[in-house]
Amino acid sequence: MRNRPGHHLFYGDNLIVLRREIPDENVDLIYLDPPFNSNANYGILFREPDGRASNAQIEVFEDTWHWNESAEDAFDQVRRSGNIRAFDLLNAMRGFLGDNDMMAYLAMMAVRMLELHRVLKPTGSLYLHCDPTASHYLKLLLDAVFGKRNFRNEIIWCYRKWSVAQGQFVRNHDVILFYSRNDAAHRFTTLYVPPSAGTTKRWKGARQQAVFEDGVRKASSEADEAAKSPMADWWEISVLNPNSAERLGYPTQKPLALLERIIAASSSEGDVVLDPFCGCGTAVHAAQKMGRNWIGIDVTHLAISLIEKRLKDAFPGIAFTVEGTPRDLASARDLAARDKYQFQWWATSMVDALPFGGRQKGADGGIDGIIYFNDFDPATDKMATHRAIVSVKGGLNPDNAMVETLIATIAREGAPIGILLMLAEPTREMRRRAAAAGLYRDGIDEGFSRLQILTLAELFAGKRPRIPNIDRGAFRRAEPEGVKQTRLL
Repeated sequence: MRNRPGHHLFYGDNLIVLRREIPDENVDLIYLDPPFNSNANYGILFREPDGRASNAQIEVFEDTWHWNESAEDAFDQVRRSGNIRAFDLLNAMRGFLGDNDMMAYLAMMAVRMLELHRVLKPTGSLYLHCDPTASHYLKLLLDAVFGKRNFRNEIIWCYRKWSVAQGQFVRNHDVILFYSRNDAAHRFTTLYVPPSAGTTKRWKGARQQAVFEDGVRKASSEADEAAKSPMADWWEISVLNPNSAERLGYPTQKPLALLERIIAASSSEGDVVLDPFCGCGTAVHAAQKMGRNWIGIDVTHLAISLIEKRLKDAFPGIAFTVEGTPRDLASARDLAARDKYQFQWWATSMVDALPFGGRQKGADGGIDGIIYFNDFDPATDKMATHRAIVSVKGGLNPDNAMVETLIATIAREGAPIGILLMLAEPTREMRRRAAAAGLYRDGIDEGFSRLQILTLAELFAGKRPRIPNIDRGAFRRAEPEGVKQTRLL
């Protein structure tokens, strides 16, 4: 996207994308929420329709925060960066922490902080969202990269949620570290909150006195201005409850109100907002809503496909680019050859299925995705939720066993429908065996093929599985947004 303002999504390692795609001093505002919590499984991205945690534990960050060759390379890149303060601090941290998961995380973050500093304009700002697990280490790194004079605020995001704590107080806050690129030149718009009862009382008295003395409204406006209360560095914003209209099904999803506040304070219309760990896309959603240009980067096809759907649902007719995800058969073949798991997760997203299984061989039991649908259950005489099983095959050599294996899987799982997604063109015999699996008839007696084969070429052409009464896709649909409806409080 070099020197192309607009709206851009990138699939890939954000370090590579930053270096390849984003020029120096090109971004006005950076928000990032990098995952790290030793007690959390960031692979649990989805939930079943009844709200239970699902088996879709895609281990997205499986190898990301362990001390290995990648972590050692990141540490070495900081050493060779020329930023002596950053490396001296990182080296001291290594001496204190040792070569463990936390140190791997800090090395990976340090080299990315250097790139984020490079792409930020002199008037720009960075907001790093974290929890108490690593916030103290990250603040030291930011002091080294941005300079301690450019530290603006440690913002405390307070929220209320039901929690149980043993031997300690309940943790109901996150930390957001706010730094500017330049101490004096950074752009900032002061936001205000409603005045307290005491301030309101004093304001009314001042307003009456001003009117009494001058008999004109001008003096009143000065009193009105004095009544405003500048926003403090602790923010009470509710987390998204399970029934929130905003919630899409992504457990770590942040509320739009939080991102809108940050964007309103540190950017203007037309500015460029960057989120290098964009997850489910709340930052780019808020940026689009508020008339900003934006760049989102994520290392999983799951996240990118979710954001694509979210933006198209929220902003019908929106135009944005998506780079790094397959858009034709050649790029699909390339992804299948490079990373079969990312290929599987991308292919399941093409049919809006819930990804299933992890990276361990055989862990998925022949299931790569699930599509839930509702239908009448004669056994209970009620509507019930059923599952269509999705199997993805990225090989170039079609085999009759692919069909037979899926037939056995849907029989084992008690699933009425199986979907076979193939990169290669199936043989005539495979088509025949799929047809021989018969029909599933729904509550209104409409017939659906019990085993359906779709090729990637057909998916690119717009064909989709035939399934009755789909309950929902992998995530809820985002509600359509109005234009630039900014919410500050």
